Amino acid sequence: MSHTPEDISHMRAALALARRGLGNTWPNPSVGCVVVSDGRVVGRAVTAPGGRPHAEPVALKIAGAAVKGATVYVTLEPCCHWGRTPPCTDALIQSGVARVVIALRDPDPRVNGEGIAKLRVAGITVDEGCLAEEAAEVAKGFLTRVHHGRPLVTLKLASTLDGRIATRSGESKWITGEAARRAVHAMRGRHDAVMVGVGTALADDPDLTCRLPGFRPNPLVRVVADSHLRLSLASRLVTTAGVAPTWVLLRDDAEAGRRAAFVEAGVRLLDIPAGVPGVDLAHGLVALAKAGITRLLVEGGAQMAAALLHADLVDRIAWFHAPAIMGCDGWPAAQALGVQALASMPKFARSYAAPLGPDMLSEFHRVA
Repeated sequence: MSHTPEDISHMRAALALARRGLGNTWPNPSVGCVVVSDGRVVGRAVTAPGGRPHAEPVALKIAGAAVKGATVYVTLEPCCHWGRTPPCTDALIQSGVARVVIALRDPDPRVNGEGIAKLRVAGITVDEGCLAEEAAEVAKGFLTRVHHGRPLVTLKLASTLDGRIATRSGESKWITGEAARRAVHAMRGRHDAVMVGVGTALADDPDLTCRLPGFRPNPLVRVVADSHLRLSLASRLVTTAGVAPTWVLLRDDAEAGRRAAFVEAGVRLLDIPAGVPGVDLAHGLVALAKAGITRLLVEGGAQMAAALLHADLVDRIAWFHAPAIMGCDGWPAAQALGVQALASMPKFARSYAAPLGPDMLSEFHRVA
């Protein structure tokens, strides 16, 4: 059906709410909900940090008595199963709303149209597909986890114009300027987790936190791909594991005594089957998804970038370019991919570009 300008306006507001929750609601999707009565917004909410309570019951509670006969705009099909919270469909039915406008069906096998059917059986008018494409973009991490069993992967690169991320001696702080670094912290704030390889962790001893005051209520999960636990127990990532979660992807044949020391320090270990040198990142992403991660930001280094690109596991690239040239003796943004023909290169399309001080941010999405 065609949706009215009012429908589109209120759904845009619901989607704006959903964007606010990105990075904070995993393992659940960030859902926005707006309740409208007689043309007036009487309630609105977004999925709470940690994934509960869901947006719909909160918005209904805010609306109070005005919810009777109201129209509810929700960015994702309301759940119809019991989990940690009661079904949102039950809350909508019991509230007495007259109409529910849904942007996108929930592909979770426990829902996938059942929530819509339940509402219709109860006599509530349900309209689907309002701004569905925009809603799918907002829910992309959740959709990737459901459809592909892994998180949405964004590869962040910061390089010179000729694609170099460090001098031959390893100096890399800072290739890009302060505005670009602030943008990286904002990206971290919109993701569930950030991941680096152990080489980057050893070289830089990073915090991998979102240091924009008030940007996110939940700490960012820091992930290190470290097959045999080479990470130092004195590193920032380990010593701060009690404040911001640190997870390590390691091979299941890693040494037992070393494991115990990391567990005692508060680090969560995710075993990946041994079978390839280092960590099998395809299995690693599956493990992260099973642990609830839906949106993953990968920040380094060049070997990890190459491994993910070679395995076709990168969905998006956020590339920060500094206006400088280093030359071929610097370290490349990605190590060798084994490309023998132009047709076999990983392909991406530009979706966004903007200057950040003297630097430039370009964002890309994978193309088939």
